Amino acid sequence: MLRPGLSWLLVLLPVSLVAKFGFHRNLVTFLAAAGAIIPLAGLIGRSTDELARHAGPRIGGLLNATFGNVTELVISIFLILRNELDVVKASLTGSILGNLLLVLGLSFLIGGIRHSEQRYSAQAAGVHANSLVLAVIGLFMPALFVQATGAANFEQREVVSGVVAAVLIALYAAALVFTMVTHEHLFRIPDAGERPEWSRAAAMTTLLVATGLVALESELLVGALEPAVADLGLSKTFVGLIVVPVVGNAAEHSSAVLFALRNKVDVTLEIAIGSSTQVALFVAPILVFISLAVGHPMDFVFTPFEIAAVALATLIVAMISLDGRSNWLEGAQLTGAYVIMAISFFFVRSF
Repeated sequence: MLRPGLSWLLVLLPVSLVAKFGFHRNLVTFLAAAGAIIPLAGLIGRSTDELARHAGPRIGGLLNATFGNVTELVISIFLILRNELDVVKASLTGSILGNLLLVLGLSFLIGGIRHSEQRYSAQAAGVHANSLVLAVIGLFMPALFVQATGAANFEQREVVSGVVAAVLIALYAAALVFTMVTHEHLFRIPDAGERPEWSRAAAMTTLLVATGLVALESELLVGALEPAVADLGLSKTFVGLIVVPVVGNAAEHSSAVLFALRNKVDVTLEIAIGSSTQVALFVAPILVFISLAVGHPMDFVFTPFEIAAVALATLIVAMISLDGRSNWLEGAQLTGAYVIMAISFFFVRSF
């Protein structure tokens, strides 16, 4: 069901519960919950892959990208319930950066070492790049509004954030129609002839159970966040930008790299860039409305540092990917850009 390198981490499920309710050790609870979420996210990915095989190859990449973000969505909801809104925003930024630079970079690097040059659909890359540019505009304009007006009126910030979020969700839906209905021939991933190993019922049951356990572990993770980061000497910003996205997307990241090794870079692109697009155009906006529903309103105003990082990552990926070819050097360049941004965020204690 899971790769051997991940399956042993399931032992951390009871460890996190014992640490929380038996010994009240916040740091152990935080670390154990973070570790337990990784294989659970892997189970979500595996069950999603099985459902995609039943549904057919055309929507396989989309399903992987969509449900690959379920883990992060659940963690973000619990963070909102705890009113950790800055951590939520940081985790959204970190997820986009991680997928665009780290995942795509490692995939191009490792895949390029085995295959001197790999090809993929330049049209698909162009559509994703355009969507990400739109997302950058959506991030930039509310922040510009705050800078221009001084953000004196909280209601105005919420109105601007709500409208931007609604527009991004509508455009995400339009992109789905474009890629899956009107122009699906440009994005069709070749059928590798793989047959599902699980029944639909088994895949759906695994998906639901794993998601429920992710919710449990997310509650433990978020509950222990503040004392744990104090013990580790890390800022909440760094935890949100680096730790939460890595924990939530580790299994998905490894899948993208494995597809690149098999010379299936179109699938890698759909997982990495497609996932970033979904976070920017759907997950982040929907969290704005969820936050309103639970009474902890989160605006769509990100910091200049976060906006600059996402904009630069989008620019780099657009420049590298639009020719429809990749090699190991481009992978190294993307990975290097991620390291530069990560070390910069490490020393940013607060915005």
